[in-house]
Amino acid sequence: MTATDAPSDLVIIKPRHGLSPLDIKSVWRFRDLLLAFADRDIRLRYRQTFLGAAWVILQPIMGASVFSIVFGLIAKMPSHGVPYFLISYSGLLGWTLFFGTFTRISPSLIANSTLIRKIFFPRLLIPLGVIPSVLLDFVVSLLIMLAMVVAYRITPNWTMLLVPVCIFTLLAMSLGAGLIAASLAVKYRDILHLVPFLVQLLMYGSPVGYSADAVPHRLIQYYFLLNPLSAPIDTLRIAFIKTGTLHLGYLAYSLAVSILVLFIGLVVFRRFEREFADVI
Repeated sequence: MTATDAPSDLVIIKPRHGLSPLDIKSVWRFRDLLLAFADRDIRLRYRQTFLGAAWVILQPIMGASVFSIVFGLIAKMPSHGVPYFLISYSGLLGWTLFFGTFTRISPSLIANSTLIRKIFFPRLLIPLGVIPSVLLDFVVSLLIMLAMVVAYRITPNWTMLLVPVCIFTLLAMSLGAGLIAASLAVKYRDILHLVPFLVQLLMYGSPVGYSADAVPHRLIQYYFLLNPLSAPIDTLRIAFIKTGTLHLGYLAYSLAVSILVLFIGLVVFRRFEREFADVI
Protein backbone atom coordinates (compact mmCIF):
# COMPACT_ATOMS: atom_id res chain seq x y z
CA MET A 1 0.00 0.00 0.00
CA THR A 2 1.37 3.41 -0.95
CA ALA A 3 0.90 6.64 0.98
CA THR A 4 -1.73 7.75 -1.55
CA ASP A 5 -3.73 4.51 -1.09
CA ALA A 6 -3.70 4.72 2.73
CA PRO A 7 -7.06 5.14 4.47
CA SER A 8 -7.78 8.51 6.07
CA ASP A 9 -7.45 7.13 9.63
CA LEU A 10 -3.97 5.70 9.00
CA VAL A 11 -1.04 7.76 10.28
CA ILE A 12 2.19 7.39 8.32
CA ILE A 13 5.22 8.41 10.37
CA LYS A 14 7.94 10.07 8.30
CA PRO A 15 11.12 11.93 9.27
CA ARG A 16 10.57 15.66 9.35
CA HIS A 17 12.54 17.98 7.12
CA GLY A 18 12.83 21.72 6.69
CA LEU A 19 13.41 24.60 9.04
CA SER A 20 9.91 24.98 10.48
CA PRO A 21 10.09 24.35 14.24
CA LEU A 22 6.35 23.73 14.58
CA ASP A 23 4.23 21.16 12.77
CA ILE A 24 0.90 22.98 13.01
CA LYS A 25 -0.89 20.41 10.85
CA SER A 26 -0.07 17.53 13.23
CA VAL A 27 -0.99 19.54 16.30
CA TRP A 28 -4.33 20.47 14.75
CA ARG A 29 -5.00 16.87 13.68
CA PHE A 30 -4.55 15.68 17.27
CA ARG A 31 -6.41 18.63 18.83
CA ASP A 32 -8.81 16.28 20.63
CA LEU A 33 -5.85 14.72 22.44
CA LEU A 34 -4.62 18.20 23.35
CA LEU A 35 -8.00 18.94 24.93
CA ALA A 36 -7.83 15.61 26.76
CA PHE A 37 -4.41 16.46 28.19
CA ALA A 38 -5.68 19.86 29.30
CA ASP A 39 -8.82 18.41 30.87
CA ARG A 40 -6.79 15.77 32.72
CA ASP A 41 -4.36 18.37 34.03
CA ILE A 42 -7.17 20.58 35.34
CA ARG A 43 -9.02 17.67 36.97
CA LEU A 44 -5.97 16.11 38.64
CA ARG A 45 -4.40 19.29 39.95
CA TYR A 46 -6.58 19.68 43.02
CA ARG A 47 -7.97 16.16 43.30
CA GLN A 48 -7.81 14.69 46.82
CA THR A 49 -7.13 18.08 48.38
CA PHE A 50 -9.14 19.36 51.33
CA LEU A 51 -9.84 22.80 49.87
CA GLY A 52 -9.93 21.72 46.24
CA ALA A 53 -10.20 24.52 43.68
CA ALA A 54 -10.18 27.11 46.49
CA TRP A 55 -6.38 26.93 46.29
CA VAL A 56 -6.62 28.87 43.02
CA ILE A 57 -7.83 31.85 45.08
CA LEU A 58 -5.86 31.24 48.26
CA GLN A 59 -2.39 30.82 46.72
CA PRO A 60 -2.01 34.34 45.26
CA ILE A 61 -3.62 35.93 48.30
CA MET A 62 -1.29 34.12 50.71
CA GLY A 63 1.72 34.88 48.52
CA ALA A 64 0.83 38.58 48.35
CA SER A 65 0.35 38.64 52.14
CA VAL A 66 3.84 37.20 52.72
CA PHE A 67 5.44 39.70 50.32
CA SER A 68 3.54 42.54 51.99
CA ILE A 69 5.00 41.58 55.37
CA VAL A 70 8.56 41.01 54.10
CA PHE A 71 8.89 43.96 51.72
CA GLY A 72 6.27 46.33 53.11
CA LEU A 73 6.56 46.00 56.88
CA ILE A 74 10.09 44.67 57.38
CA ALA A 75 12.07 46.08 54.43
CA LYS A 76 9.80 49.17 54.26
CA MET A 77 9.93 49.43 50.49
CA PRO A 78 8.18 52.52 49.07
CA SER A 79 4.50 52.07 48.24
CA HIS A 80 3.70 55.58 46.92
CA GLY A 81 0.57 55.71 49.05
CA VAL A 82 -0.85 52.48 47.63
CA PRO A 83 -1.62 49.56 50.02
CA TYR A 84 1.38 47.28 49.78
CA PHE A 85 -0.85 44.25 49.35
CA LEU A 86 -1.91 45.65 45.95
CA ILE A 87 1.73 46.11 44.95
CA SER A 88 2.53 42.51 45.91
CA TYR A 89 -0.57 41.00 44.37
CA SER A 90 -0.19 42.85 41.05
CA GLY A 91 3.45 41.70 40.87
CA LEU A 92 2.51 38.11 41.59
CA LEU A 93 -0.12 38.25 38.86
CA GLY A 94 2.47 38.21 36.10
CA TRP A 95 5.02 36.12 37.97
CA THR A 96 2.65 33.22 38.64
CA LEU A 97 1.80 33.04 34.93
CA PHE A 98 5.48 32.59 34.08
CA PHE A 99 6.20 30.40 37.11
CA GLY A 100 3.22 28.10 36.60
CA THR A 101 3.91 27.54 32.90
CA PHE A 102 7.68 27.09 33.20
CA THR A 103 7.73 24.80 36.25
CA ARG A 104 4.91 22.58 35.02
CA ILE A 105 6.16 22.19 31.45
CA SER A 106 9.71 21.32 32.55
CA PRO A 107 8.85 17.87 34.06
CA SER A 108 5.89 17.17 31.76
CA LEU A 109 7.69 14.77 29.40
CA ILE A 110 9.16 12.74 32.26
CA ALA A 111 5.73 12.55 33.93
CA ASN A 112 4.22 11.14 30.71
CA SER A 113 7.06 8.76 29.86
CA THR A 114 4.74 5.75 29.57
CA LEU A 115 2.65 7.42 26.89
CA ILE A 116 5.72 8.58 24.99
CA ARG A 117 7.20 5.06 24.89
CA LYS A 118 4.02 3.29 23.78
CA ILE A 119 1.89 5.65 21.67
CA PHE A 120 2.58 7.88 18.69
CA PHE A 121 1.31 11.44 18.85
CA PRO A 122 2.92 14.87 18.47
CA ARG A 123 4.98 15.15 21.66
CA LEU A 124 4.41 18.90 21.70
CA LEU A 125 0.86 18.22 22.86
CA ILE A 126 2.13 17.28 26.33
CA PRO A 127 3.67 20.66 27.22
CA LEU A 128 0.90 22.52 25.40
CA GLY A 129 -1.67 20.63 27.47
CA VAL A 130 -0.33 22.34 30.60
CA ILE A 131 -1.13 25.86 29.41
CA PRO A 132 -4.98 25.83 29.75
CA SER A 133 -4.84 25.01 33.47
CA VAL A 134 -2.24 27.73 34.05
CA LEU A 135 -4.39 30.22 32.15
CA LEU A 136 -7.42 29.18 34.20
CA ASP A 137 -5.54 30.02 37.41
CA PHE A 138 -4.39 33.30 35.87
CA VAL A 139 -7.93 34.29 34.90
CA VAL A 140 -9.16 33.69 38.45
CA SER A 141 -6.29 35.79 39.85
CA LEU A 142 -7.01 38.46 37.24
CA LEU A 143 -10.67 38.65 38.29
CA ILE A 144 -9.60 39.12 41.92
CA MET A 145 -7.22 41.88 40.81
CA LEU A 146 -10.03 43.63 38.94
CA ALA A 147 -12.28 43.33 41.98
CA MET A 148 -9.62 45.02 44.13
CA VAL A 149 -9.19 47.77 41.53
CA VAL A 150 -12.91 48.48 41.78
CA ALA A 151 -12.90 48.25 45.59
CA TYR A 152 -10.05 50.77 45.89
CA ARG A 153 -11.62 52.99 43.22
CA ILE A 154 -8.59 53.00 40.96
CA THR A 155 -9.47 54.63 37.65
CA PRO A 156 -8.37 52.63 34.58
CA ASN A 157 -6.21 54.34 31.96
CA TRP A 158 -4.75 53.53 28.54
CA THR A 159 -2.01 51.31 29.99
CA MET A 160 -4.66 48.59 30.38
CA LEU A 161 -4.22 48.09 26.63
CA LEU A 162 -0.73 46.73 27.37
CA VAL A 163 -2.06 43.84 29.49
CA PRO A 164 -2.45 41.42 26.51
CA VAL A 165 1.11 42.27 25.40
CA CYS A 166 2.44 41.48 28.88
CA ILE A 167 0.48 38.21 29.04
CA PHE A 168 1.76 37.09 25.63
CA THR A 169 5.34 38.05 26.54
CA LEU A 170 5.32 36.09 29.79
CA LEU A 171 3.54 33.11 28.24
CA ALA A 172 5.86 32.93 25.22
CA MET A 173 8.96 33.22 27.38
CA SER A 174 7.82 30.58 29.86
CA LEU A 175 6.72 28.20 27.08
CA GLY A 176 10.03 28.55 25.24
CA ALA A 177 12.11 28.12 28.40
CA GLY A 178 9.90 25.22 29.49
CA LEU A 179 10.33 23.43 26.17
CA ILE A 180 14.11 23.74 26.43
CA ALA A 181 14.12 22.45 30.02
CA ALA A 182 11.70 19.60 29.23
CA SER A 183 13.71 18.49 26.19
CA LEU A 184 17.01 18.47 28.08
CA ALA A 185 15.48 16.84 31.17
CA VAL A 186 14.65 13.71 29.19
CA LYS A 187 18.38 13.00 28.88
CA TYR A 188 19.78 15.05 31.77
CA ARG A 189 17.59 14.70 34.85
CA ASP A 190 19.74 17.28 36.65
CA ILE A 191 17.68 19.92 34.86
CA LEU A 192 14.72 19.13 37.11
CA HIS A 193 16.86 20.00 40.15
CA LEU A 194 18.21 23.14 38.51
CA VAL A 195 14.82 24.61 37.54
CA PRO A 196 13.59 25.37 41.12
CA PHE A 197 16.91 27.05 41.93
CA LEU A 198 16.76 29.25 38.83
CA VAL A 199 13.14 30.13 39.52
CA GLN A 200 14.02 31.33 43.03
CA LEU A 201 16.77 33.56 41.66
CA LEU A 202 14.46 34.97 39.00
CA MET A 203 11.71 35.73 41.51
CA TYR A 204 13.91 37.88 43.72
CA GLY A 205 15.52 39.47 40.67
CA SER A 206 12.12 40.46 39.27
CA PRO A 207 9.77 43.24 40.47
CA VAL A 208 7.35 40.82 42.13
CA GLY A 209 7.28 41.99 45.74
CA TYR A 210 8.48 45.49 44.92
CA SER A 211 8.20 48.06 42.15
CA ALA A 212 11.04 48.49 39.66
CA ASP A 213 11.22 52.11 40.86
CA ALA A 214 12.97 50.76 43.97
CA VAL A 215 15.99 49.82 41.81
CA PRO A 216 18.74 52.51 41.84
CA HIS A 217 18.52 54.66 38.73
CA ARG A 218 22.11 53.91 37.68
CA LEU A 219 21.29 50.19 37.57
CA ILE A 220 17.82 50.31 36.01
CA GLN A 221 19.09 49.73 32.45
CA TYR A 222 20.98 46.57 33.42
CA TYR A 223 18.04 45.46 35.55
CA PHE A 224 15.64 45.40 32.60
CA LEU A 225 18.15 44.15 30.04
CA LEU A 226 19.46 41.25 32.14
CA ASN A 227 16.01 40.13 33.22
CA PRO A 228 13.41 40.37 30.39
CA LEU A 229 10.71 39.31 32.85
CA SER A 230 10.98 42.61 34.69
CA ALA A 231 9.28 44.86 32.12
CA PRO A 232 6.07 42.83 31.57
CA ILE A 233 5.65 42.14 35.31
CA ASP A 234 6.13 45.80 36.22
CA THR A 235 3.93 46.95 33.35
CA LEU A 236 1.07 44.77 34.63
CA ARG A 237 1.41 46.49 38.00
CA ILE A 238 1.31 49.91 36.37
CA ALA A 239 -1.71 48.96 34.26
CA PHE A 240 -3.80 47.94 37.26
CA ILE A 241 -2.70 50.17 40.13
CA LYS A 242 -0.81 52.96 38.30
CA THR A 243 2.26 52.63 40.52
CA GLY A 244 5.68 52.87 38.90
CA THR A 245 7.30 54.22 35.77
CA LEU A 246 6.29 52.88 32.37
CA HIS A 247 9.20 51.74 30.18
CA LEU A 248 7.77 50.97 26.73
CA GLY A 249 11.22 50.46 25.21
CA TYR A 250 12.12 47.74 27.71
CA LEU A 251 8.69 46.13 27.23
CA ALA A 252 9.34 45.95 23.47
CA TYR A 253 12.75 44.45 24.24
CA SER A 254 11.14 41.80 26.47
CA LEU A 255 8.60 40.99 23.76
CA ALA A 256 11.38 40.46 21.21
CA VAL A 257 13.34 38.27 23.64
CA SER A 258 10.25 36.19 24.44
CA ILE A 259 9.61 35.49 20.75
CA LEU A 260 13.26 34.51 20.30
CA VAL A 261 13.15 32.21 23.36
CA LEU A 262 9.93 30.60 22.11
CA PHE A 263 11.48 29.99 18.68
CA ILE A 264 14.62 28.48 20.23
CA GLY A 265 12.48 26.32 22.51
CA LEU A 266 10.50 24.95 19.56
CA VAL A 267 13.71 24.27 17.60
CA VAL A 268 15.34 22.47 20.56
CA PHE A 269 12.16 20.46 21.17
CA ARG A 270 12.01 19.40 17.53
CA ARG A 271 15.72 18.50 17.57
CA PHE A 272 15.34 16.10 20.51
CA GLU A 273 11.78 14.91 19.82
CA ARG A 274 12.72 11.79 17.84
CA GLU A 275 14.95 10.61 20.71
CA PHE A 276 12.38 10.94 23.51
CA ALA A 277 10.99 7.40 23.28
CA ASP A 278 14.47 5.84 23.27
CA VAL A 279 16.01 7.89 26.05
CA ILE A 280 13.16 8.63 28.47
